[in-house]
Amino acid sequence: MQEETIRSELARLEQAHDIHILYAVESGSRAWGFASTDSDWDVRFLYVHPLDGSRAIYEKRDNLEDMRPGKIDLAGWELRKALRLFRKSNPPLLEWLHSPIVYAEPFSTAQQMRQLMARYFNPKSCLYHYLHMAGGNYRQYLRTEEVRVKKYFYVLRPLLACRWIERNGTMPPMAFETLLNSQAEAGELKAAIEQLLARKRRGEELDVEPRIPVINTFVEQQLDHFNALVKTYGRLARPDTGRLDQLFRDTLEEVWG
Repeated sequence: MQEETIRSELARLEQAHDIHILYAVESGSRAWGFASTDSDWDVRFLYVHPLDGSRAIYEKRDNLEDMRPGKIDLAGWELRKALRLFRKSNPPLLEWLHSPIVYAEPFSTAQQMRQLMARYFNPKSCLYHYLHMAGGNYRQYLRTEEVRVKKYFYVLRPLLACRWIERNGTMPPMAFETLLNSQAEAGELKAAIEQLLARKRRGEELDVEPRIPVINTFVEQQLDHFNALVKTYGRLARPDTGRLDQLFRDTLEEVWG
């Protein structure tokens, strides 16, 4: 199974780089719930180096990247870097912490970060991230009469995430279907999206086709709405690093003793 291969690759990285992996998950289309049969395995992980006397999160930054056979894309952040980004409410990291596909979680670090998420979540930062993603993909792929229809998912998911943030003020769920069912009302739009999702899950080649007017209209309306909304968000005070420094020290103790 591919999951076993992924865990073997993670163990190989630990030995090759003298690290411990704290948490490893699937990111991207497989975790979002609209993978194709040929989708990459986007494996993301957090790790620590051995004890070296540094006990604060603002120290050297680091990351690891490795593309392996079988379309296994490995990318990880050292814990210091991850905690700095967590303090900034970095949406990809916050998504990793709620991925439905977990390959490894041998330590308590990720769970402690989840418990701190409400304290560090910044709705403006996350709304801007998803809006930027939706707008960029829309402008690049969906403005012509013939469009790359699979790119609808890369516009719809971030827009539905924006709706979640506006309505709930929390980090949106990772799964596309959960967002769709909670943020789109029954009707022509939802039916068109569900049909597209069913086609993608069946492995159909969703390439260039005529654009879907009901989806394009929704996308354009939502982009206008959220571009106006994000301007109304004031600057939020960024939480201090004290609790994250302590989490870093606690992790080193838990991992290395």
